[in-house]
Amino acid sequence: MKILVINGHKYYWYATGRLNRILFEEIINTLADNHQIKSTIIEMGYSVEEEIEKYKWADAIIYQNPINWYSVPWILKKYYDEVFARKIFFDSSQQYGQGGLMKGKKYMYSLTCGAKESDFSQSNGFFDMRDVDDIFIAQHKMHQYCGMEKIQTFCLYNATGRVDIEREINRLRFHLRKYFK
Repeated sequence: MKILVINGHKYYWYATGRLNRILFEEIINTLADNHQIKSTIIEMGYSVEEEIEKYKWADAIIYQNPINWYSVPWILKKYYDEVFARKIFFDSSQQYGQGGLMKGKKYMYSLTCGAKESDFSQSNGFFDMRDVDDIFIAQHKMHQYCGMEKIQTFCLYNATGRVDIEREINRLRFHLRKYFK
């Protein structure tokens, strides 16, 4: 399989991206033996034309990024706005949302989140028992609009707390091997 891995983190003095980089590199290292890999670190710059070609080339796209204000970092949103071009990613259709030109491609989010998993899963939690994919509905609908199929999201919760890196890397590896054989 041909896989494009995108690092969508934005550096801030209080959020340097160390954990995001570790997961990004682990995705590449875990999949590189059995798959062809291309990658982009958005913050390092990119060519819109080259990114479009990477999407055309890829069978699957994996985004590694934090959740920022219940969405993607602004540089990833800017990337989408620049790269997801009409007549390449989507076009008009008789039925809204059925004009996706990236059919047959899959995508996956690997996320870091400051909230604890219990903040999602408990009835008295902040997210009212909504899961991370409910919070990310706009990103999922955007990809669906382009014709792409979702692979189950991976989320590392409590990223701003004490993180057992080895345990989380093992969880990520298991997740990747489940969906990318």
